[in-house]
Amino acid sequence: MGDEVEVGQVVCIIEAMKLFNEIESEVAGKIVKVLVEDASPVEFDQPLFLVEPA
Repeated sequence: MGDEVEVGQVVCIIEAMKLFNEIESEVAGKIVKVLVEDASPVEFDQPLFLVEPA
C-alpha cells in the first residue's frame, strides 16, 4: 500500500496451474488498499487492488 504505479507496470504475480502470470496495472495512481490476502485463491475479473488515480 502507498506505492505509486504506472499503466502497464507489473503489480503482482498470480500462479494458475503451475504457470505464473504477471498482472499489470490498468491505471496510473497510488495503491490505497490491497483487496486480497497473499496465497488466497482469486477468480477471473476479481479486483485485487484499490488504486487512487493520479
